[in-house]
Amino acid sequence: QVQLVESGGGLVQAGDSLRLSCAASGRAFSSYAMAWFRQAPGKEREFVAGISGSGVLKRTVDSVKGRFTIARDNTKNTVYLQMNSLKPEDTAVYYCAAADSLVRLQKGQADYRGQGTQVTVSS
Repeated sequence: QVQLVESGGGLVQAGDSLRLSCAASGRAFSSYAMAWFRQAPGKEREFVAGISGSGVLKRTVDSVKGRFTIARDNTKNTVYLQMNSLKPEDTAVYYCAAADSLVRLQKGQADYRGQGTQVTVSS
């Protein structure tokens, strides 16, 4: 069993930066691929960025490429999402998720999900 707790969300202005963190409890954190999803009001949940267990493979959705970076620290059981140049359309609840493969996460399949953290970007 893995529990995921997100933090770092908030209200910022367009152009600002935020760093989200997701702390995982449980064993074998490095064996899980991790990802960030987001869901805006009235929209479906979407994959934002994912990272393999080793941290070597990374995937990012086109709409955030060059602005968002995913990273993980397996010594701290934590995955991060650095978000720069934020835009109002980035406003959403951001969720952390874990699965046994990055491919499954890209398909929207997760074994574990966190409760989410709200990110609001004002124009």
